[in-house]
Amino acid sequence: MMPGLIPEGVTSLRDGGFAEELGDMTIDHVFGALWTRPGLDRRSRSLVTLGALVALRAGEELKFHFPIALRNGLSVEEVEEVIYHLAAYAGYPAAASARKIAQDVLSGPTTTST
Repeated sequence: MMPGLIPEGVTSLRDGGFAEELGDMTIDHVFGALWTRPGLDRRSRSLVTLGALVALRAGEELKFHFPIALRNGLSVEEVEEVIYHLAAYAGYPAAASARKIAQDVLSGPTTTST
């Protein structure tokens, strides 16, 4: 797995309990094998991932992936543009939901824009 891909302090992927192996499977496959493949840089993968997650209304995953996108080189303004663009393709309700999550997640004191 590439260092720095998963935000520090994220423990919900490995929280034990019911279906506890799902977190390990996610980390090993998605963040290990998939995100380390050649062909797309991390910035491009973040753009594609945000598009898919907004369209799927995958709010819990967006909470992780908005900060990951910033660390992978997207600016806050580019994240905003992704949401605007997806309103036409994924629907305004999906974009509005993503906007709210982005506001909550990216307004923290440790958020940096590149």
